Amino acid sequence: MTTQQWFDERHDYAGSSIGFRVTQRLHAEQTPFQNIEIWDSTDWGKLMVIDSCMMVTTRDNFFYHEMMSHPALFTHPRARRVVIIGGGDCGTLREVLKHDEVESAVQVEIDERVTRLAEQYFPELCESNNDPRAQLLFIDGIKWMAECEPESLDIVIVDSTDPIGPAEGLFNETFYRSCLKALRHGGILVQQSESPLAHLPLLKDIRKAMKGAGFQAMRTLTFPQPCYPTGWWSATLARKGVDLSDFRERGAEMKQFATQYYNAEIHKAALAMPEFLKAALED
Repeated sequence: MTTQQWFDERHDYAGSSIGFRVTQRLHAEQTPFQNIEIWDSTDWGKLMVIDSCMMVTTRDNFFYHEMMSHPALFTHPRARRVVIIGGGDCGTLREVLKHDEVESAVQVEIDERVTRLAEQYFPELCESNNDPRAQLLFIDGIKWMAECEPESLDIVIVDSTDPIGPAEGLFNETFYRSCLKALRHGGILVQQSESPLAHLPLLKDIRKAMKGAGFQAMRTLTFPQPCYPTGWWSATLARKGVDLSDFRERGAEMKQFATQYYNAEIHKAALAMPEFLKAALED
């Protein structure tokens, strides 16, 4: 905090920072896993900050939650069983359960306090927590995936924090092998893959690890995310045995639920890759 009442997050590795004008800190606690703060802001609603890094704002979270869920769900022909690793703010869970074909959505979050604070300060993100198709587990997602029944899932969404602390083990080949084993043929893994501008080496490592784990097809979709470093973020999709170039475009056009960002045209646009990223990522 500065004397001007701003919350600032500095990114030394990128030589940049982002700030939000705030009015008060509503909550702060150290859990067994991380430090969590909730702030009230003048223009962005509530802010959730974990270990001094911005996680969620009321105003712009829809970019991330929609792009972490709908591209995969409209690419899979009929995703009946979805698992979210992390995702404690429950926004991705809410978006997944907008799809009627989903019969089961399991959220595996290691830190229960993230979810309980989201229920208190971001209730709009948690409106599907009591859906009968939802199951909230507060356990180690890495261990859960390693023990998951083979070929029992259609989509795995890794909605994690940065690859430090509790999330460090969610970005390596060993974890991706567990995901591959748990997915049915045609199943899709979605990994939040950081900023293409600020974290390109990490993004390359993610794709290398996915390929090493045995995934045959990968696509990195980019989208705006104002509250994250550089304001430009990505989700990398990997598929078991099937290409990722096509999606159910008609289904996306005729979707029976509201979104703020995602639609069929956005999906098509996100499949296009900027020249520098194409040169860096394509074999």
